[in-house]
Amino acid sequence: MYVGRDMTELSMISIKEWENSELAYFHHSLQQMVPYLNLEGQTIHREIVEEIQSRGGLKRSEADYAHGSETSYD
Repeated sequence: MYVGRDMTELSMISIKEWENSELAYFHHSLQQMVPYLNLEGQTIHREIVEEIQSRGGLKRSEADYAHGSETSYD
């Protein structure tokens, strides 16, 4: 279950201020709905993807005993 700021709150701040977990969650959610998104939704999804790419992706650089190698939004 996602625990974090909702899209209403996030839409009021720059996408550069979003946490990696927020980017991961909303990218995953919007990716599943791509065929049904209107132009505004497609634009938001594209901006999320561009921000993820500008940060070098969402992979953790290494795993440890408490964390895997992928960013989790749960």
